[in-house]
Amino acid sequence: MAEPSDRAGTQIDWEAIERSPEFQELVTRRRRFVLPCTVFFLAWYMAFILVCAYAPDFMGESVYQGLTVGYCYALTQFVMVFGLGLLYLRKSDKEFDPLAERAIEAYADDEGHPGARFGRERAGAPAREARR
Repeated sequence: MAEPSDRAGTQIDWEAIERSPEFQELVTRRRRFVLPCTVFFLAWYMAFILVCAYAPDFMGESVYQGLTVGYCYALTQFVMVFGLGLLYLRKSDKEFDPLAERAIEAYADDEGHPGARFGRERAGAPAREARR
């Protein structure tokens, strides 16, 4: 089976990148963040469904001129998704992206490796320096 390649035709050993400690750290940290957020989101949403099903009188109580508890709770779903999205973006910018860059740099440091040029270009090195 042929090795996958980037657009310039350079062979990239994705399995070697996947086995690298830098990439493994990235996957571990990202999973430690994403799984609890997913559980929180699903619990919040399922609680909404359960409260709608088992406490319809409570959900129908008026909060302000026709705005009910149910509508307020439903709107918190949007606020929660927006908040989790922003939290993920911030975490990605400060933690996940630098880890990804380190994984690429570690791959690019292996000068004898056919994907070294690809790693330097992805890490932000100018293309002409990568060709040297």
